[in-house]
Amino acid sequence: MSLHNNSDKQQAADWWSTNIIQMSPGHINFHGTPIEKLIGKVSFTSMIWFMLRGDLPNSGQEDLFNAALMSSVDHGPQAPSIAIARMASTCGVGINNAMASAINVLGDVHGGAGEQCLQLFQTIQTQIDAGIELRIATQEVLESYFSSGNKYVPGYGHRFHPIDPRSAPLLQLLEKTEHNQTVTGNYSAIAKTVELTIAKIKNKHIPINIDGATAAIYGALGFPAELCRGLFILSRSVGILAHAWEQQQEPTRNKGPLPKGWLWTYTGKDSNSTEIKEVVNREL
Repeated sequence: MSLHNNSDKQQAADWWSTNIIQMSPGHINFHGTPIEKLIGKVSFTSMIWFMLRGDLPNSGQEDLFNAALMSSVDHGPQAPSIAIARMASTCGVGINNAMASAINVLGDVHGGAGEQCLQLFQTIQTQIDAGIELRIATQEVLESYFSSGNKYVPGYGHRFHPIDPRSAPLLQLLEKTEHNQTVTGNYSAIAKTVELTIAKIKNKHIPINIDGATAAIYGALGFPAELCRGLFILSRSVGILAHAWEQQQEPTRNKGPLPKGWLWTYTGKDSNSTEIKEVVNREL
């Protein structure tokens, strides 16, 4: 006799209800489409889109989405996430542990700029949709942004690159795709107008960077700002994997953030301080 009735079974089935996947012995369907009909016909880039949105991108959208994803895969061991992946690898952990250690530091400061930038772009886009002219909308949004105490705009400026070499080709692709009317909004124009308006407010040219360019693309492709960080993590995971794997092929063990013989600056108490002397001179 069954210990569970139909109501119990339905409750269990509904526990993790999802519109993403159906799976039973011999069957795997994504958004209603069998996996065997997708294999060999749908690219990995398109599959990311399909999993998130339930439909497939057209060729222009796929090309633009692919360009944004591939452009952010790596920025060298000076990037904290990449350095952490390499250091973790020298500690003898598995490649999954090294990757997880790196991904876990992709937060608001390192990894969150694209999301923050798209939120700003979308605020301007909302103003444009309400009938406000692009230049005026951008000026008002940025003045409010800076008056709230913010010192810089995420997605603009770069601590290593006077001009980020990835930004121009990405924005050119976006403009081409906008011309073909396969995306929505005014995101390439917004991105450029923000740059011009920052220069006007700050009296200094601060060019758009990779985070700003990809934010404009993801906005034009209709992704929510919150997904920008997840998409960046997917992209950067490629570099993290490559660096973790490369480091695992080397014999170095317990490699820290500084070369051997290099020491950090100590800023604590002097050993000659009165309270320390009293402790070390105390008789046991």
